[in-house]
Amino acid sequence: MKKILVAITGASGSPYAIAFLELLQQKGIPCDIIISKAGEKVLPLETGLSVKDLSRFADKIFFEKEIAAPPASGSANYQAMVIIPCTMGTLAAIAQGFAKNLIARAADVMLKERRPLVLVVRETPFNQIHLKNMLAVSEAGAIIYPAMPAFYHRPKTLEEMIAFFANRLLEFLGFEVENLKRWRGIN
Repeated sequence: MKKILVAITGASGSPYAIAFLELLQQKGIPCDIIISKAGEKVLPLETGLSVKDLSRFADKIFFEKEIAAPPASGSANYQAMVIIPCTMGTLAAIAQGFAKNLIARAADVMLKERRPLVLVVRETPFNQIHLKNMLAVSEAGAIIYPAMPAFYHRPKTLEEMIAFFANRLLEFLGFEVENLKRWRGIN
């Protein structure tokens, strides 16, 4: 099984990243992580975890300044890349092909190699620039997968909402997810 590349930026939403990484680990899906400088600061604020704690989820952790690391090349052969959460700055860099750091470069690689690139954007409200950048990356082949919770499964806790989102994302990438509550229509 090929690896998933997970990037964590400084947008609010680190709990989504942790829930997704926990799922990958539970399923035995190998992954590498890239974390931005801002992500390093936001992660402990939102989750109580440090970058060091992420090592239990990944084979390797890279930092955004490591522009020559394996994810900067298509030969690294990741199955997919998920940026969770994805800042508007990261989105803009990807939309403009500005490989300013390892996250943007790895995303550029995924697009050029025609491999799945999923951006879990986290901002509200969106301005016109955000929307244009989302359209640009979508036209280039990326998937915009906003961090929007669902309620039809009647979550009782914040953790249930986050877990449901992470499971849906994993399923979107083509992995089997058992016991996922699905929309069954209105009775």
